[in-house]
Amino acid sequence: MTATIQSMVPILASLDFEVTLDFYCNKLGFESLHWADDYLIVGRDEVELHFWLCSERYVAEHTACYVHTEDIGALHKSFQSMGLKVRTPVQQPWHMKEMIVIDPHGNLLRFGEPTRIRSAVRMSQAGKERATARMD
Repeated sequence: MTATIQSMVPILASLDFEVTLDFYCNKLGFESLHWADDYLIVGRDEVELHFWLCSERYVAEHTACYVHTEDIGALHKSFQSMGLKVRTPVQQPWHMKEMIVIDPHGNLLRFGEPTRIRSAVRMSQAGKERATARMD
């Protein structure tokens, strides 16, 4: 058995689950998956976001997560069609095209799509890993 990590799920602070659900479902296209007294889970496509009930806005305002996407332009248009005011995605020097969304509590969501250059680097690294594995 290989020790692997299959996925990671951020747990963000929410000051009010009703406000969180409204924003994530009606502005970002998520759906509610679970709601308990002090824990909330929303999902969209292959992504889940978890929330814990927090009374300190400071915590949420100093929290962020990165969300990968394959088509940042389409996601941007999708958010705009749901009434979210979001800036046009920007090409970053780290070979990602990104846009930022800040939820009503201050959590920062950075959505990013790898550029061709970054994709080529990943493919090159994967090729090296396969070659190394064959030598073992």
